[in-house]
Amino acid sequence: MRVLGIDPGSAATGFGVVERQGGDLVHVAHGVIRVRSGDLAARLDQLYAALRAVLEQHQPDTAAVEQVFVASSPRSALVLGQARGAVLAALGASGLPVSEYSASQVKQCVAGDGRASKAQVQRMVRRVLVLERSPATDAADALAVALRHLHGSRLELAGVAAPRQRPRARRDALRTRLLR
Repeated sequence: MRVLGIDPGSAATGFGVVERQGGDLVHVAHGVIRVRSGDLAARLDQLYAALRAVLEQHQPDTAAVEQVFVASSPRSALVLGQARGAVLAALGASGLPVSEYSASQVKQCVAGDGRASKAQVQRMVRRVLVLERSPATDAADALAVALRHLHGSRLELAGVAAPRQRPRARRDALRTRLLR
């Protein structure tokens, strides 16, 4: 199964292609689609066309997209939503099944902590996919989305386990019981 992971952005959209071959994960490709500045309609068209070229080149079986998080301003949220719309339109035109995951679901799966930093996600993606160097943050996030899709809620492949951390939910539940 070949999965295209996408981390949508208004200026930079990361993509990563990962394939499961038997029990192994194989890194196929990754990159960042950067659109030229200019009018919004032209930038969205560039993003759509570039993503269609990625789809054509790598022929994924399915796609996974990171959901939009709350942006710092309403304008930023709107522009990000429009970029995400261009991504979803390109995927829809290809006929691929599309799954969506929140950033915390992706981070929890790959790094073992839903609040992991971008650097932690980069390190774990590099480790799991046995890459020579860490991909750019947008590409690493996209690869992490693909990994999340392939592995559900836990990542335990090739002897690489996410760092052990005390789960916040368990700690908070224990604290609540102790305070009663």
